[in-house]
Formats: sequence, structure tokens, C-alpha cells
Amino acid sequence: MERPVFKRTLKPFTCRKKGQITVNSRLLWDFSSNDYLGFATEPGLKQSAAKIIQEYGMGSTGSRLLSGNHLLFHKLEEKTARLVKKESSLIFNSGYHANTGIINSLLNRKDVVFADRLIHASLIDGIKLSGAKLFRYRHNDMNHLEILLKKHRTEFNNAMIVSESIFSMDGDAASLQDIVFFKKKYNCLILIDEAHAFGVFGNNGAGLVESEGLSDKVDILVATFGKALGGYGAYAACSKKIKQVLINKSRSFIYSTAVPPAVIAWNTAALDLLQDSGRRDTLIKNSKYFRSLLQKSNITSSSCSQIVPVITGNSRNNILLAEKLQSTGFWILPVQPPTVASGKERIRISLTCHHTTEILETLAENIALSDLL
Repeated sequence: MERPVFKRTLKPFTCRKKGQITVNSRLLWDFSSNDYLGFATEPGLKQSAAKIIQEYGMGSTGSRLLSGNHLLFHKLEEKTARLVKKESSLIFNSGYHANTGIINSLLNRKDVVFADRLIHASLIDGIKLSGAKLFRYRHNDMNHLEILLKKHRTEFNNAMIVSESIFSMDGDAASLQDIVFFKKKYNCLILIDEAHAFGVFGNNGAGLVESEGLSDKVDILVATFGKALGGYGAYAACSKKIKQVLINKSRSFIYSTAVPPAVIAWNTAALDLLQDSGRRDTLIKNSKYFRSLLQKSNITSSSCSQIVPVITGNSRNNILLAEKLQSTGFWILPVQPPTVASGKERIRISLTCHHTTEILETLAENIALSDLL
């Protein structure tokens, strides 16, 4: 039997500061980070975490249902729920823990999920674990979603529509208003993954769902503290009833050692820092400007966010373009199948508030002159 060829490698870095990263002793502009607001190295957040380490140590010592349920968790859950305008929230160890644990707790083999074709792998895994039937509609194609709902909804007990709000590889937005309309028409639950919208969009960074005034219409909001907030862990914001189901049934919650208290303190302080909209405004301005630069060079993108993909269309050119950009001072990595479909190979440019106008212009020029698109 022929062994598979593994092409992915781990590339260590030694330093990160204000939109830059040191790799192999070279200081590069980092365009592969999810640290959109630069919180990951924020001195005030470091102090918040250090204070808790001095007081309580590092480890949480157990799962939330045993000895790991520090009061800090409850304060963060209350604060998060208020921000995103939901009744309650529950902290998970990561977005992957949340997405695999939630769907598996709420649905079973008699139920059905209608999911956007480009949802994150963790959501796919959660659906598989639940045993629910999965129908995948074409990306952001609401007509196709309704065709599937009309044909199959009545064949199952419970139904859930699953989507990201800002898609992690394309940077475009879901048609949230349409999804909410279909929820009522076809009696479905809705789960929206806000991982790349939380901290960036909405009032005080509450996310895209809140910004569109749909918090009371979406049943479950999932987002991570490990992207725009620079911390670690995730939350599910939902009703008190759904939270109780998750506490009692979600295996990824029940059987995981709780996140260290210092991390929870960081996340809580980061929510306070979100009230200052300066970095968020700069990020949105950077995103619009960079997309306009690409458009002027006839490089098209469906992005409406800080995630801007540049499609190369084949693996060879994708790798060559990433290597060329790295050689000119930009830490950008190729995204290859199976993360994206064959023919959709791309470099994924992830913008932050620390990227200057000059740097964005230089990057856009280098991409346009590469002859690899």
C-alpha cells in the first residue's frame, strides 16, 4: 500500500509585534494572522493575565463540572451575552470544541442540517458527529437553500440552518436576512459562526448578526476569543434553555479541562478594550483601501471584510506567489486543497489595524506585477 505524501510543514516564529513577525531571523509584515486588532501583544491585556497567574497560578485544575469552574468564567459569560444581545453564553475551549459539541448535543439521526457549502471544517465535523442528515447548499445561494428546504424539511423532526457570517477563506458575508426569513418559514434553528466577524463588525465589535439587528432571530452565535481579541477559547451565545442542554450533553465541554483562569481574565479585559473603536475603524479602513487597490489592478475578489483572498487557480503558481511575496518582506502563505477546492488555490491575505497605507500599496503592487495570477 502506497503511503500518503504529507506536504504541510510547521514554520516556527520567534517574535511578533505590531503587524510584524520574525521568521528565520527575518522581520516580515504579517498578513497571515487573525490578530486583526493587534490585541495579542497588548500590554494591558498581558497585565490582566499576569495578575491572575500571580493570584491563582496557571492551571484550571479540572473541567468546569468539577473543580475548574472559576467565578471568572461566569463573569465572562455574562459580559459576552450582554455584548451580543443574547440571553446567556457558554465558554468552550476553542471554536472547534464549540462547533463539534453544540450540533452534536442538539440534533440526532432524525434531524437535518442545511449548511452553506463553505462552512468551517469544525462545523462539518459537528454535523457528522450528530448523525443528522446534511444537505449543503451552494455558497450564499439562497435560491438553492430554499429548494432544499422545500424538498426535504418535512422529512425530519428538527432542522438547523448553519452558516458563517464572514467566511474564513473568502472574506464575504452570509445573506443573514434571508436565512432568518427561511427560519420562520420552514421552522428551523439557526447557528451562525461569527469567528471572523466578532470584534470587527457591529456595535462595539459584537459581530455581523448584531450589526444587522438579528440577535434575537439567530438561535446560536458561536465565536472565538482567539482571533480579533487576541486570546483563546470560544463562546456559544444562546438561550438559557440551550445553554443547559449544552452543559449536560456537550462532550467537548464536559470532558475538557477548563481554560486557564488567566486566559479568561485576558478575554474579559479584551472585551473592555473593544469599547475603543479606533483600531476597529482603522482595520475597516485598511480593508476597504486594500480591496480598492486590487480592484484597480483588475484583481477581483468577493471579499467585504479584512480577509482578502487572491485566487491563483493552481498549486504551483500559488506556492510561487507566496514564496515571492515572502522574499519581498511579506509573511503570506498559500492555501491549498483540501482546505479549498482544486482550482480555487489562493493566498489568503489577512489585514490588521497595524498595516500602514504604504505597506498595503507595496503589497498590492507586488501581487499585480507577479505574473502568477
